[in-house]
Amino acid sequence: MLCKRSSLFICGALLFVAWNAILIFVLLGRSPIGQEGKGMQGEPGYEKGQRGKEKGNVIQELMEVINAFESELEKQNAILHQIQRHKSLWEEHKNGNTALKSKSDVLEPAPVVIPILVIACNRVTVKRCLDKLLEHRPSAERYPIIVSQDCGHSETASVIASYGSQLTHIKQPDLSDISVPVAHKKFQGYYKISRHYHWALNQVFNSFSYSSVIVVEDDLEVAPDFFEYFTALYPILKSDPTLWCVSAWNDNGREGFVDPGKSTLLYRTDFFPGLGWMLLKELWLELEPKWPASFWDDWVRHPDQRKDRSCIRPEISRTLTFGRKGVSLGQFYDKYLRFIKLNTEFVPFTKLDLSYLKKKKYDEDFEKEVYSAPIVAVEDLKSGKLSGPGPFRVQYSSPESFKALARNLGIMDDLKSGVPRAGYRGVVSFFSRGRRIYIAPPVGWNRYDPSWS
Repeated sequence: MLCKRSSLFICGALLFVAWNAILIFVLLGRSPIGQEGKGMQGEPGYEKGQRGKEKGNVIQELMEVINAFESELEKQNAILHQIQRHKSLWEEHKNGNTALKSKSDVLEPAPVVIPILVIACNRVTVKRCLDKLLEHRPSAERYPIIVSQDCGHSETASVIASYGSQLTHIKQPDLSDISVPVAHKKFQGYYKISRHYHWALNQVFNSFSYSSVIVVEDDLEVAPDFFEYFTALYPILKSDPTLWCVSAWNDNGREGFVDPGKSTLLYRTDFFPGLGWMLLKELWLELEPKWPASFWDDWVRHPDQRKDRSCIRPEISRTLTFGRKGVSLGQFYDKYLRFIKLNTEFVPFTKLDLSYLKKKKYDEDFEKEVYSAPIVAVEDLKSGKLSGPGPFRVQYSSPESFKALARNLGIMDDLKSGVPRAGYRGVVSFFSRGRRIYIAPPVGWNRYDPSWS
């Protein structure tokens, strides 16, 4: 049936071309209506020239129509051949002849496009960020870079513009000061950042019409497998409603606090890490109408926004911050952030089985791993008296006991809406003296207490 339709279509096309060829020859022998025998006085040869000109116009128009039709015919013919090829492959498959099938004959889904949104302001050192993104980017088509600049800083704008067509440079148009409460006057910068994020994310999802984005700030350097990491985790984020982001960052990822031999290891976390993170358009449609005027990152960590959803984060960070100066005035930078270990080993995440991150299986394995570990005293951990490879568990029961343990063991001790940094189900996992350690609540934990902040 398919072959008959193809033959009929081609025959019809040939008849159409032949008919137009005959029509051209007929018109060559005719005079334009109302013009035969009428010339202009004093202009010999006018009649002949005019007739030739008009015939030429008609022929040109007909040739354009024929050329357009032939071009369309070639496209349709190619489609018919492709349909025939895949029909034959399907028949082979039904007959069990799959061994002959070549990869080139199989239709594969188009690769997803994941843009990178770089949030920039007045740091000329954005060059370091952009250089690394471009160095490690495997495809400009699959990972377009959009730099959104606030602040109107001309030197930074010049640095961004120097990359030309390698990226898209957009500028936040509203540079005005924001009216803030008197008590928040010193936090004007946080209000402007929130406004910028709101505008930039709207541009990505509404103006550029992308379905996902990786957000990177201008003071971040990315790891060699940064793009591989997010590409592998995109389908998991897309398919698991209990997840709402993927982050490249481990808040406790300092040298000595991560297992250097576990660059493949990934976790679920209830704490929003930021610092190189991916979200989907569906989440933005949910958050955008109620986006806050300031402190957007703490706002997304609130239970009203998180809604018991988690993020994915790595054992070893895929981003490194080099921006000590900013609106936070270097908060945490000198003590923690400058010592974060950046992964240097390329991990082929897209070839790994990451199904262990699905919530049901992950929760079962995680709880078994944590609560089968023996409880030990923090003094024994610090003194090195423990024997065995671990893991070991230290237990807390209040925000005060958590903070005391965290400070003693050298990890970040703050809580946001009751959730510890890098925590999952109240548990913080880290490496110490070559052993896996879990700071954990008692068995039977079931929810966070937002008052623990």
